Amino acid sequence: MSRNYTIAPGQVPAPRPLPEGRITVAVVLGHRGSVAADALAPFEVFARSAGFTVFTVAAHRTPVALSGGLTIVPDRTFDDAPPADVVVVPAVADPEESAARQYISNRSGQGALVLSVCAGAKLAAASGVLRDRTATSFWDSIDGLADAYPDTRWVAGKRYVEDANVISTAGVTSGVVGALKVVERLAGRPEAARIGAEVAFPGWTPEGTTDIPAHGRRLSDLPYVLGVAFPYFQPRIGVRLGDGVGELDLAAVLEVYAGSSFAAHLVPVGDTPHVTSRHGLTLLAHTAAQVDREIRPGTDRRPGDFAFDPALRDLAAHTDRATARVAAKFTEYPDAHLQIDGAVWPWRPTVLAALTLVVSIAVGCTPAVLRAVTTRAKGDTPSP
Repeated sequence: MSRNYTIAPGQVPAPRPLPEGRITVAVVLGHRGSVAADALAPFEVFARSAGFTVFTVAAHRTPVALSGGLTIVPDRTFDDAPPADVVVVPAVADPEESAARQYISNRSGQGALVLSVCAGAKLAAASGVLRDRTATSFWDSIDGLADAYPDTRWVAGKRYVEDANVISTAGVTSGVVGALKVVERLAGRPEAARIGAEVAFPGWTPEGTTDIPAHGRRLSDLPYVLGVAFPYFQPRIGVRLGDGVGELDLAAVLEVYAGSSFAAHLVPVGDTPHVTSRHGLTLLAHTAAQVDREIRPGTDRRPGDFAFDPALRDLAAHTDRATARVAAKFTEYPDAHLQIDGAVWPWRPTVLAALTLVVSIAVGCTPAVLRAVTTRAKGDTPSP
């Protein structure tokens, strides 16, 4: 996990100008790190509409980490940001950070709509905005949230839950659907439908159901456990950044490989240390890094693809199908339509697990073997 949140060196450029007279959306970033897809995916949804001004905001305007090794420079600070009409709350490494909690609470108290994404519900709940409301979160977080915040009515099996001025979503990719709901609510259904058609989230329509499978822990999740427990000898993959890189395309690669599978060590690389994303985010990249291969986000998208489709196909082809399916589950992505090819099972971590078991048994048995040998040697010694 510590490898997942690293900061590349680089100078902080002047803040970009923000258009006025639009609905303003602030995407909160944690000072110790935030989940890349939770922040970047809704960012692109809002940025695709001319009716919204969307920016990132943090405690300080210094580089902060996003999962997958990406570094981002916040657009504004909590103190100098324009008043936000919408506050996006992603999962962060430290959901107890006081500055972010205060900002979310203050903006909500002044009428802003809060969109919590995935485990960002932890930060939203800690900020007090979910008190006495119905909410949802990532399926593996709901039980813990229910214990920690019993004054919120937690539900599972919903893509998002809308309660007054708070919309909370299920895992990772659900942030796209949640953002589309906010667009529909504030800019109208036709605008939401237009953006939804552009991003092509499978099966989404403005009139569609919010019901999704209520996942739980299963034996089929073993590839994820193996990836976490045995990261040794992983491939080192360069994520090639260039000006104009799509935020959703980038989020998909970072999440699929580093956030929901731990199948590789990702290193964002670029020809220059500063990269500007498609909709104006400032990203920092390594200009020199030793990698086994590179991925260019967005280059393998086919007509009708959602951004996560090429990333999951690549993961299956270069790792295995079981890991790709588990990654889809952990991002709560409907992947039934996805045709993937590759090995059946993650053999690298499986072999490492088997070797660890053999070594553990051998080490554990060594004292008993030594005692048996010593006893036999004494028994074979002639009496004086």
